Amino acid sequence: MLKKSTIEKVISEDMAAIWSILTMEEKHQITDNFMIHNFKKGQIIYAEGDKPQYLWTLKGKVKLFKDGIGGRPQILRLYRPIQYFGYRAYFAKENYVSSAAAFEPSTLGTLPLGLVEQLIDQNRRLAWFFITELSKNLGGSDSRIVSLTQKHIRGRLAESLIALLDNYGYEEDGETLKIYLAREDLANLSNMTTSNAIRTLSAFAQERIITVDGRRIKIINEQQLRNISKFG
Repeated sequence: MLKKSTIEKVISEDMAAIWSILTMEEKHQITDNFMIHNFKKGQIIYAEGDKPQYLWTLKGKVKLFKDGIGGRPQILRLYRPIQYFGYRAYFAKENYVSSAAAFEPSTLGTLPLGLVEQLIDQNRRLAWFFITELSKNLGGSDSRIVSLTQKHIRGRLAESLIALLDNYGYEEDGETLKIYLAREDLANLSNMTTSNAIRTLSAFAQERIITVDGRRIKIINEQQLRNISKFG
């Protein structure tokens, strides 16, 4: 059992954006109800059709995905450390329409969504925080729909690599992406077959835009990759 002081430290780091706009009483409510969970690589956090119960925040990497035609999953969104998720369905009064899973071993914190709703009712700044977050996510989804339906394969894969870079950054060498994806995951993120993802990665490597070593991808020419992503 974690000490209350330890929980407060974890919350103040993991929920910094929310923590700063809460009253002392509201902070105590969160501390008393905050729980920490550990997930293995690939473990499902919640599944499509589940009833939403928690607001999630994480230290780790999480994918939001939905099974498509023939059961092939489409990765809808990547969640980065210190980001909130799992609450949209609760606000919409519906079950989850997609699933979430850990890309790597991850530590996640939860708050009951009933408590979150109560805090929103009494704290206008917190309400605006979630309105802003939902609005940003909706705008990102609109842009992604256009990209996945109108960009060519090279543009889609380049966009996925840039999304991984923007979400997770580089390793200490300043070139290697700080996330290691299976080719299937990269394909599902880019709305293409695994074979097309492998061929396009090989083409990028031949053009000296990236280098590939197993699941490790180094970006050699970031500007060129961004140009391919932008112009499709």
